[in-house]
Amino acid sequence: MPLHKGSPQGTEPSEERRRLALNPFFGEADPTAGMESAPPRHRLPDGPMPPSTAYGLVHDELMLDGNARLNLATFVTTWMEPQAGVLMGECRDKNMIDKDEYPRTAELEQRCVAMLADLWNAPDPSSVVGCSTTGSSEACMLAGLALKRRWAARNADRYPAARPNLVMGINVQVCWDKFCNFWEVEPRLVPMEGERFHLDPQAAADLCDENTIGVVGILGSTFDGSYEPVAELCAALDALQERTGLDVPVHVDGASGAMVAPFLDEDLVWDFRLPRVSSVNTSGHKYGLVYPGVGWALWRSPAQLPEELVFRVNYLGGDMPTFALNFSRPGAQVVAQYYTFLRLGREGYRAVQQASRDVACGLAKRIEELGDFRLLTRGDQLPVFALTTTPDVQAYDVFDVSRRLREHGWLVPAYTFPANRQDLSVLRVVCRNGFSSDLAELLLEDLRLILPDLRRQPHPLSRDKQAATSFHH
Repeated sequence: MPLHKGSPQGTEPSEERRRLALNPFFGEADPTAGMESAPPRHRLPDGPMPPSTAYGLVHDELMLDGNARLNLATFVTTWMEPQAGVLMGECRDKNMIDKDEYPRTAELEQRCVAMLADLWNAPDPSSVVGCSTTGSSEACMLAGLALKRRWAARNADRYPAARPNLVMGINVQVCWDKFCNFWEVEPRLVPMEGERFHLDPQAAADLCDENTIGVVGILGSTFDGSYEPVAELCAALDALQERTGLDVPVHVDGASGAMVAPFLDEDLVWDFRLPRVSSVNTSGHKYGLVYPGVGWALWRSPAQLPEELVFRVNYLGGDMPTFALNFSRPGAQVVAQYYTFLRLGREGYRAVQQASRDVACGLAKRIEELGDFRLLTRGDQLPVFALTTTPDVQAYDVFDVSRRLREHGWLVPAYTFPANRQDLSVLRVVCRNGFSSDLAELLLEDLRLILPDLRRQPHPLSRDKQAATSFHH
């Protein structure tokens, strides 16, 4: 979660003199009663207020947020069926950590793990261990911890004197930077080169040594929506082991792609079919089609999850192993995940993800036909594509496009790629369930509408690139 500061000094007195900014119809029988002054913003009010008044104040301020359905920056699900919302409402007071008190919720969580083990082609689904998390960030932390503890056990004679490292592409999501920072692991990053915007298998293998706890492969880069070549990565590490004896495991960060590839790219081998893949995570709240926040982490077998990381709780008079960084959280999202698995099945998921991919590919093609943009990816892996301006466009840049689209309600992030492609600035469009072909047509119309003004600019207006984008990973 983001860190916040307290209120600026000296702001409260003037705020307290403001009249209550509320529609008088929301008041009591006397519409002007209790409207002498607004409540303070950065300290608790002195007394209570009617629930309709509190609701109106909060509701009206939240209208200034962006429209989630028009947010093409986020991978997170922004639409579910009403029935899913009802189920979530019925379960929001159930604490997931209390397995004994809510045994059916715990059972649904276990069923989801079993379904994912089968979906990801575990050699023996009954031996897979897994858990729900608050999202892929927690799942990645857990997977990274397991990698580090396994490495430490294998190198007990050298650790903690030896410093562990983790190899990954520079395009990884920011949670992996946090993992390395929080748990004192050296990040070894494979930079981008030319038109390769994610990890290179051989470059990753070349960075490995006796202190490498593992290599992360991304099934669906957040930068451009492309799949990293996990099978080729495993092959490069197989060759490394034959040559040096180093046995380096692979974790697949399938935050998005692990819920797309099994349905649309069934011949793509990236999962537990590869013996070197020790663990996989995904975000149920991304292409798992559930509201935030739920994620999943699975390990091939108990051998991949060190026993000392597992805590055991009393469950129905028995013993249940648990592994988590977060504790109290509602059972609503896990229940919604199980509902969605039941509701859609394999064919339903295939239809939903194919619809998103069709929208992404079609929209990317039509934007390319405008002539001002060059596509880096086309939405044919994740339903996500990245684009930049063509070399002959000098009057504006992608930051100008992002700013002007925001004026029409669209949130389309613009950002600069990391090393070694800091010269490249792009727009990225994420197509999710709920972003229909009709909405894509409206986006295209607004893009056509702003282009004449952008082409008449004397030069790009977005000088501060850091301020121009809200996307930093």
